Amino acid sequence: MTRYEPALDIEAIQAIDMHVHIEIGEHGHGSLPPDLAEAAAKYFSAEIGRPDLDSVASYYRERNMAAVVFSVDSETALDHPPILSEEVADGAARNNDVLIPFGSVDPNKGAAAVDRVRYLVEEYGVRGFKFHPTVQGFDPSDTAWFPLYGALQDAGVVALFHTGQTGIGAGMPGGRGFRLALSNPMLLDTVAAEFPELQIIMAHPSVPWQDEALSVATHKHNTWIDLSGWSPKYFPAELVRAANSYLKNRVLFGSDFPLLTPDRWMRDVEQTALKPEVMPGIMKENAVRLLGLG
Repeated sequence: MTRYEPALDIEAIQAIDMHVHIEIGEHGHGSLPPDLAEAAAKYFSAEIGRPDLDSVASYYRERNMAAVVFSVDSETALDHPPILSEEVADGAARNNDVLIPFGSVDPNKGAAAVDRVRYLVEEYGVRGFKFHPTVQGFDPSDTAWFPLYGALQDAGVVALFHTGQTGIGAGMPGGRGFRLALSNPMLLDTVAAEFPELQIIMAHPSVPWQDEALSVATHKHNTWIDLSGWSPKYFPAELVRAANSYLKNRVLFGSDFPLLTPDRWMRDVEQTALKPEVMPGIMKENAVRLLGLG
């Protein structure tokens, strides 16, 4: 084990992708059960397969980009073992010129999840944690998770939450039992209020709750929005308007690789009304500030 320390050439890289999934672990273990992985690929019409971590690093190195990488620990809800955050962090340490590791813990594991946050930060150097309330099956506003958020705030790491609808489970009977309402960004207003030093990313255009996400971000300045998971040409007009003006310093480039690639994102963003003068902040500078990479 080598504890992660970043070695990014901030001046040289053109972008930091804040939302990159590692879906295949060592020995070919998948992050999702096969039925869910197949349904998600169909929903997103994924352009590429599911590359392993070192291949992800090569992909971003070729594009002169850095990437925040993570998987999601949904073991309780899915009864499927996760790709270990230790594995993600080790891979990022091997590729610390382009990768930044986020960990993941299953909130439903209670005190063990809190202990695991501290362990992954202290021993492995992870810089944030990814949560998917719908897939992990938890209401993020519930006070039961406050000790977990307290550990994140104390460690000074970022909390990245999926918001809005999800392609995971889409088209399956009953959406495979997943509840979209758990990913309403308004639930994160409670988290931001109770933990004012915790930096919270609301991932994705939060369809169908874009106004809620913008409201939270306007009121709570410890919240950010990443632009992953949707082609930019489908961004709601109110999101583009906010990114061009009052939220320009807290909006972040993200792709949702491998389900949506940065190549497609960069191609499609040309069709939006995002102003050229806000793009350097969105593509890199805001992330540098958030992650303390300056």
